[in-house]
Amino acid sequence: MQIIFQLIYIVIFGLFLTACAGGGDGGKVGAASKISSSLVSSLSSSVKTSSSSSSPSSTVSSVGGVSGSLKLSNPNPSLGAVALFDYLKDLYKKKTLTGQQESTWATGGALHELNFIFDATGKAPAVLGLDYLNHLDSAYVAGVTKRAADWYLTNNGIPTICWHWGSPSIGQGYENSKKPFDIDKALTPGTTENIAMLKDLDIVAAELTKLRDQNVPILWRPFHEFTGTWFWWGMGGADKFKRLWIYMYNYYTVDKGLNNLVWVLGYTGEPSAAYYPGDTYIDIAAADTYVTGHGSLKILYDKVATIVGTERPIALHENGPIPDPDAVMMDAANWSYFMTWHTSFLTDGIANTTTTLNKAFNHDHYITRDELPNLPNYKSAN
Repeated sequence: MQIIFQLIYIVIFGLFLTACAGGGDGGKVGAASKISSSLVSSLSSSVKTSSSSSSPSSTVSSVGGVSGSLKLSNPNPSLGAVALFDYLKDLYKKKTLTGQQESTWATGGALHELNFIFDATGKAPAVLGLDYLNHLDSAYVAGVTKRAADWYLTNNGIPTICWHWGSPSIGQGYENSKKPFDIDKALTPGTTENIAMLKDLDIVAAELTKLRDQNVPILWRPFHEFTGTWFWWGMGGADKFKRLWIYMYNYYTVDKGLNNLVWVLGYTGEPSAAYYPGDTYIDIAAADTYVTGHGSLKILYDKVATIVGTERPIALHENGPIPDPDAVMMDAANWSYFMTWHTSFLTDGIANTTTTLNKAFNHDHYITRDELPNLPNYKSAN
């Protein structure tokens, strides 16, 4: 009898240890799982694994959110894109997703920002921002694609990708994105500019195709800050920009079959209806600004809402200081997500301090990665 009791004790104790390792709070980022040099191995243990997130029928409460009548612009979207968009719609006007743009050159490489956030807060952002900045560097773009796939497939996070597209006539990189490029000629078949543009589009499309084939949806944010004049795609004004946006949209959606993209239209801090390409060509509207305080940015939110309405999710696609969550709630600045810019905007202790980071990443209104549902299996309650 004593042996039986001992065996029962061992089994119960073993189950207890298993529950502590993977259940309950479901593997929120803990001291033993600090982000290290391997994105996959270091982050996979911190994906939420409780029954509420792993169930194929995971949902967000139908209270609030966006009407189910709002669909993705792509008439034949991937299942992953539909699930992600449904989650964003259901969450909209109720809570805000945390986001962080990565860098690749700072200490720690692409994990620099993630490590910093973990050290400060014990959490990871729900949305990870990446950039096909050096698109002519095959190793670089392959790394971006792999990290985007890992963030979604292994870590149950949401990847968003922008592209500081260097002028196709000159070359890749941030500085070249600020050099002129003739959009009229680029949109004329057979011209030198058109050939150069298509070559670049095909390079990035090949990477996005790899993600599509792995069933990875992407918040795709091309031509960001187009109402400014510092990037070549904004230098020509509203009409040229809209033609350019629609050209890429059709080329990627129809010609390349990239049905895994959720298209994010990213204004500057001065949104303008003149630049709006139309509901047919976008899924999420957004704006960005770099201010000195942690206000809700409600005025900016409202400016975008006057253009796209109040049902389409609106994001803060780049920011310096993270808006204070209490102010966001009080002002009903219903940002779908925010995306803090990389390096010094996160780490200098000026734009964001340890105190403000801790408040943001541990506030009930802001969703961190451990609080996401099982994204590939998400089912809308609406």
